[in-house]
Amino acid sequence: MASAAGVLPTAMPVPCPARPAVSPVAWLVAPALLLFVVFFVMPFGVMALLSVLSGNPVQVPEVELTWRHYARFLGDDLYSDALWATLRIGAVTTAAALLTGYPLAHWMARLKSRLGHALLLMAVIAPMLTGIVVRTFAWMTILQDKGAINTTLIGLGLIDKPLPLMYNEFGTVVALVHIYVPFMVLTLTGVIGRIDERLEQAARSLGASRLRAFWEVTLPLSMPGIFAGSLLVFALSISAYVTPFLMGGTNVLTLPMLIYQQVSSSFNLGFAGALGVILLTVSLVVVVAYNHVLARLSGQEGLT
Repeated sequence: MASAAGVLPTAMPVPCPARPAVSPVAWLVAPALLLFVVFFVMPFGVMALLSVLSGNPVQVPEVELTWRHYARFLGDDLYSDALWATLRIGAVTTAAALLTGYPLAHWMARLKSRLGHALLLMAVIAPMLTGIVVRTFAWMTILQDKGAINTTLIGLGLIDKPLPLMYNEFGTVVALVHIYVPFMVLTLTGVIGRIDERLEQAARSLGASRLRAFWEVTLPLSMPGIFAGSLLVFALSISAYVTPFLMGGTNVLTLPMLIYQQVSSSFNLGFAGALGVILLTVSLVVVVAYNHVLARLSGQEGLT
């Protein structure tokens, strides 16, 4: 019989550290993050890489880094003019959509009748069910020289020759506002609807007029919606191709049109990538500056 002293103690198993459980939030965010990487980060990365290469590495193995595509942009006024035209059209479209959509959004948010609210919502959403090309052609039939407006004015004897309503920036902005104003209205309606009406009633009970109560209470509280809607409309306007091409013709040249020409006609992917990088960079600078100014005007530093 072995003595107690001769019995070797058995080694106690060391517990393995438990692996941290994956948060459910991570599983919810993962698909969106994957889509963001696949459909934004990767295409932008390829575009930025092609903009600094002398050729397409898929077709030409021996390529080198170069800045000639950006030098070409800076060396020709045609491209800078196209950039300013793009930003100008985007800014005017955004301002017009805001001035047009804010009263409608305020009306929809304050409307008590469910049926009336539903009818207004259907009226705002209905144009979005029609393709952009169809809506653009509809505006062409209205604004062209022999369109509904010029034909009516000439028939009434108010004008002798057609008004230049199309093939310029005016016609382009009109069509873009009609196409993108629903985005502004829907964004503002949700924000204004969450503003407590009792705040306006309290301001009016203290002697403020209806206009002053709106200017000092409702408008500052709706600044997040104004920023979100303006950002959305501006981004869509500066990236539009079909509407400026059809409504502006050869008199309006925007950067998306130049990018399409470089890809489809010249197949110059490097210069097209440089134009895309420049457009995105300038757009981000404008958005950040607009965000900063709007935050200062509204007194909400949280927006910066």
